[in-house]
Amino acid sequence: MSLKNESRRRFMQGALTSIPAITLGSGVSLTASASEPPEQLSDYQPVFFDADEWVFMLAACDRLIPSDGPGPGALETNVPIFIDRQMEGSFGYATDWYMKGPFPDNVSPLMGYQSPLLPREVYRAGIAATHDYCVRQYGQAFAALDNATQEEVLQQLERENITFEHVSARQFFAFLLQNTKEGYFADPIHGGNKHMAAWKFIGFPGARGAYLEWVDQHNVKYPLGPVSLTGERG
Repeated sequence: MSLKNESRRRFMQGALTSIPAITLGSGVSLTASASEPPEQLSDYQPVFFDADEWVFMLAACDRLIPSDGPGPGALETNVPIFIDRQMEGSFGYATDWYMKGPFPDNVSPLMGYQSPLLPREVYRAGIAATHDYCVRQYGQAFAALDNATQEEVLQQLERENITFEHVSARQFFAFLLQNTKEGYFADPIHGGNKHMAAWKFIGFPGARGAYLEWVDQHNVKYPLGPVSLTGERG
């Protein structure tokens, strides 16, 4: 789970293939323009997460995509803002998901999401349970732990070596990792990928509309920067 510098680019490239289509949340404005600067993470006021949850989100996202590699980190690209907005949108409320029981254990992932909890409820319960675990185990909240211990906790969540009473640790981590990837690579209109920094890092052209002159030029680096849905150019 830890992203080492030498494998970080492979992680970013591989993550693109595992990100499903992102549902636009109801809290996302479509009136943004290229002239409107992205929000500053330090000034942002969360619309879903409370103050303690927000501190956790900042620390967790920073461990999943840290800033000490060759590319930008999750905090530099406003990933927590993206996730916060999704909690108040259609994803957070699972508005187009089938949410009726029963919810059997140990079924194939092909059977889809198996829980009565909305994604926003998974986050709220998961953060609270992780906080309680860290205080019991280490005497400190997650954000106060050193980087190595934070990564160890996230690994325990991913492997479900920690059992929570009201939420699946694995499901909580799965949402956290998946939404972090989405916020990193999505169009900036959704709140993350500030200044298309992740696209620039992997050489993705974004919403450019014409590539005909490049179709037959194999193994040639695309020389033009990315373009966002609002017309921002990198």
